[in-house]
Amino acid sequence: MVSPGFPGLYLFCAIVCHGVGRGEGVRRFGYFAVGVANGSTEMFSAFESGGPMWTGHGPRVEVRSVRFDEHFVEPPVVHVSLSMWDVDSTANQRADIQAVNITAEGFELQFSTWGDTRVARVRASWMAIGPLRHADDWDLD
Repeated sequence: MVSPGFPGLYLFCAIVCHGVGRGEGVRRFGYFAVGVANGSTEMFSAFESGGPMWTGHGPRVEVRSVRFDEHFVEPPVVHVSLSMWDVDSTANQRADIQAVNITAEGFELQFSTWGDTRVARVRASWMAIGPLRHADDWDLD
């Protein structure tokens, strides 16, 4: 069943996610409903403005905040990937992209490059999987 206001899958089951964080094992979500949210974010477009990613001078890190349409019960597992990158072919191609500062409400996408790499544009796709409250859950606090 798809939950209104939550762009993704809404399941009634337990889920096991391998490779949580930096290979820290298995994440179990217990009895909660499991939600999957996903999206795509343009990180930057630097070649028109001569930004640092394109010129190779100055800060070489871009950060974008992502907020979930519906909050998770606890911080979800977040997977990020490059869905588009436009890079100069005359230099080495170096990139790091990751989800940082993950909370139940959202996270930050962080892209960085270094050395002689010149990046014109980057778009990142992401998917968050985590526990959600269900309408039948009781609040005992």
